[in-house]
Amino acid sequence: MKKAPNIILVGPMGAGKTTIGRLLSQAMGKEFYDLDKVIEDNAGADIPWIFEREGEDGFRKRETQALSSLVQSDKENCVLATGGGIVMRDENRSILNDGSVVVYLYASVSQQLYRTSKSSHRPLLQTGDPKATLRKLFEVRDPLYREVATLVVETDARHPKSVANKVLDAIKRHLNTETSIS
Repeated sequence: MKKAPNIILVGPMGAGKTTIGRLLSQAMGKEFYDLDKVIEDNAGADIPWIFEREGEDGFRKRETQALSSLVQSDKENCVLATGGGIVMRDENRSILNDGSVVVYLYASVSQQLYRTSKSSHRPLLQTGDPKATLRKLFEVRDPLYREVATLVVETDARHPKSVANKVLDAIKRHLNTETSIS
């Protein structure tokens, strides 16, 4: 029997990847991983410290290593919440497109700003104009999220449980369609 695919959540900061991921893993009986937490555990330091010491490039290298080790290991039945910039490296997009069900949790810039406004753990938003930063990131990353996505689910103004149920329904439809074709 074919193994169940990993479910990987991509999307911008504030889309709800970690929250939705936890709910999905519980509902599906899959193990949950937050890629940023895995990176922090491996480094023995938090993301802001890694950014400060190694820059964004150093962080992205760590991110690729963590993604590769989770997806290409025997963790074949997990839900994985990624960081917002996961799609910025070609290598990561290749890993994401390698048999997993990738769900793009879409959130508008205004929704992202609302959801991230109280967070101090987002190095890319430590600027004078977080909204402008989010807008620039969205323009660059939205097409890349769509490129890797198996499914796109909008999260704006929705309760996490409602989004998780919508994602579950979309995954079930997708897997049933895929099974009936093969």
